[in-house]
Amino acid sequence: MTAATPTTAPAATPSVTPAALAERLRPDRTALILIDLSNDFVHDEGKAATVGGRDVSHAQRILPAVAALAEAARRAGAAVIHSQHTTLPGGASDSAVWRDARSRAAYSAPDICLDGSWGQEIVAEVAPRPGDHVVKKYRYGGFTGTNLELVLRSLGRDSVVCCGVSTNVCVDTTAREAFARDFYVTIAADACASWDMDLHAASLRTAERRFAAVAAAEDIRAAWPAPDPDEEA
Repeated sequence: MTAATPTTAPAATPSVTPAALAERLRPDRTALILIDLSNDFVHDEGKAATVGGRDVSHAQRILPAVAALAEAARRAGAAVIHSQHTTLPGGASDSAVWRDARSRAAYSAPDICLDGSWGQEIVAEVAPRPGDHVVKKYRYGGFTGTNLELVLRSLGRDSVVCCGVSTNVCVDTTAREAFARDFYVTIAADACASWDMDLHAASLRTAERRFAAVAAAEDIRAAWPAPDPDEEA
């Protein structure tokens, strides 16, 4: 799979100044959360494309922006966390309510991101590196039934940057859950995508007005300057 150059522009006016963003995203207080960038959601051979018949090109276009964000975060000392959608074998992570909701998700499959499968693996372009953290999730939000909050609190992080897919479902839900737990939330607008980019834009507009700062990936990277080698020596 070859990712295209990102073409998705932020769909909301930046809500914070560069100085305020730099303080909000100070590396020692911040975690970058990469959401659902698994083969089944992003790869041409994943189940969203092959079973659901979805065009995954929007998700593929953001991969260079996400990779650059992750690399900038690692260099600066911000935490990098992969929120990995997971379906347990034998329906062990399902419920009647979840199955009912998923039955209306025509782009999906009942066993999407099956635990231990290739489809669950995070795509090679943004695969976890040494020092990253991986948190499996079983619902739309990254906090529901997971240890994500424990990891964030243990690392001393009170500010999160959300990116990934899809903007209007798993990214939006994770961002709202973070806000409800009193984390500062920033969404990297052009490092998120949806199957329906109109919903992507609407989600960003809502987030910016209610519970998150919305910023371009390059502005977030600017808040994470690489350490000065002379100062490290």
